[in-house]
Amino acid sequence: MILPLASVHRRIAPGDIGFDFDGVVADTVEAFIRIACEQHGLCGIRPEDITHFSPEQCLPMDADLVESIFLRILKDSVGTGLLPMPGAVEVLSEMTGQATVTIITARPEADPVHHWLQRFFPSRAYRRIRVVAMGDHDDKARHIRMSGLSVFVDDRAETCLQLNREGIRSIVFSQPWNRDRHALPAVRSWEEIRALCL
Repeated sequence: MILPLASVHRRIAPGDIGFDFDGVVADTVEAFIRIACEQHGLCGIRPEDITHFSPEQCLPMDADLVESIFLRILKDSVGTGLLPMPGAVEVLSEMTGQATVTIITARPEADPVHHWLQRFFPSRAYRRIRVVAMGDHDDKARHIRMSGLSVFVDDRAETCLQLNREGIRSIVFSQPWNRDRHALPAVRSWEEIRALCL
């Protein structure tokens, strides 16, 4: 069961909320599906087919191939054609008009994220986005606290559940791989995030 947006609908200051990158700000699954088809002949995969955070557990692909595709996206987000989630650029740019916005990613390196942000965001907005690359899905709580945030949006249900247990208000960004895996507040779009923060 997903709690309705109304259950989280008290305004959140843009400087108090942080965001995961892949699957929240960037449409990583679109890039994954496209590369799987164009370069490995594995066509016909739909986003709704990816019902687990680890795609090899729900798709006819071995773990090494899944890892190699994701590594390409992580190392060269611009070159692999990684796109923003619909509305992410607009809403985050509006938020940077009020505060520095923080992205905390489990990616090990921040540079590919910075290059991607520079590609898609106006320079004024980009300068007010802070990126923390911490390399570990299970260590986000520490970085969230160090960044002075009180709310975090992530597409990985397990991360949100862990943050919730540690007293950090978490909001799940709805994706096929987190469906029926939590009972936390959720948003389904960047328009819903705008409604929470602006």
